[in-house]
Amino acid sequence: MEFTAQMIAGLIGGTVVGDPEAKVNNFAKIEEGRPGCISFLANDKYEQYIYQTESSIVLVNENFEPKQEIKATLIKVPNAREAVAKLLQIYESMKPKREGISDLAFIDPTAKIGERCYIGPFVAIAEGVEIGEGCILHPHVTIGRGAKVGADTEIYSNAVIYHDCRVGQRCVLHAGCVIGADGFGFQPTETGYEKIPQIGIAIIEDDVEIGANSCIDRAVMGATVVHSGVKIDNLVQIGHNDEIGSHTVMSAQVGIAGSTKVGEWCMFGGQVGIADHATIANRVMAGAQSGIPNSIKKEGVAVLGAPAIDGRNFWRSSAIFKNLPDMWADMNQMKKEIKMLKQQLDIKEE
Repeated sequence: MEFTAQMIAGLIGGTVVGDPEAKVNNFAKIEEGRPGCISFLANDKYEQYIYQTESSIVLVNENFEPKQEIKATLIKVPNAREAVAKLLQIYESMKPKREGISDLAFIDPTAKIGERCYIGPFVAIAEGVEIGEGCILHPHVTIGRGAKVGADTEIYSNAVIYHDCRVGQRCVLHAGCVIGADGFGFQPTETGYEKIPQIGIAIIEDDVEIGANSCIDRAVMGATVVHSGVKIDNLVQIGHNDEIGSHTVMSAQVGIAGSTKVGEWCMFGGQVGIADHATIANRVMAGAQSGIPNSIKKEGVAVLGAPAIDGRNFWRSSAIFKNLPDMWADMNQMKKEIKMLKQQLDIKEE
């Protein structure tokens, strides 16, 4: 399907500079642009490519003023990054959705499957499962007994939803993610470790996206809850009885120990670790590899380091880290000189 520059400008509220009839049918990075593609420029570091790109249309911020001639038609918008995200969403929504149930899928007779679903080969759906309308289950998905999946949710290959767990509407579960595996609960004994049964469930609310090979453990009792709008990257671990507030985002390899409550709109960089039984306030930002051993009660703070401290203090401290060996040597030299001065002045040590 082709779109003209004028049509695209109408969709995203932009202004055309150049040929309003320029046509595109695909997307490309600006440095890899090809005729018939649309690209975007949102970072000044990439400005050089706009003068070289072969893309037919380029989205730019409305304050962009070219320094050289540009072959492409421009569409000026308030925020080029947001505009291309909107276009990608429109593009994705226009793709035809698959429907139908493969003859190679296993569906227990007691399961309830909504209309317009696609269930691929080797999907296994156990007794008492409820699948909402318009869901897409790719090959080798496993849904345990009594689990429920809301409408228009897409679950990729080899993802597993354990028994009795709940997944909301319009969620995306990527390949290999696991919802509702046992939490890490063991009681030390004289002969080893005795497993503590994990009899709770995991609840994933609406509009949540969970990356490949991420794990949301079921609760010991009650529920582990991931609230609406949360976005979780690949290889993330959410422990048992955790509660993750709405619209929080987590990059790869974040690990959150059990019984921790995370507020709304938090942002965690890669490899952030949070201790058990902590409470994290709303809108907390933790930089990559931050280690958070205790609760953070103040909203909107940014932390870095391990153990995590205020971000500004961390950067000031990090500037000193590289000088610590010299500072240590200087301090020892000063101690020696002070001792010599005291001896010369016959000052006795107390």
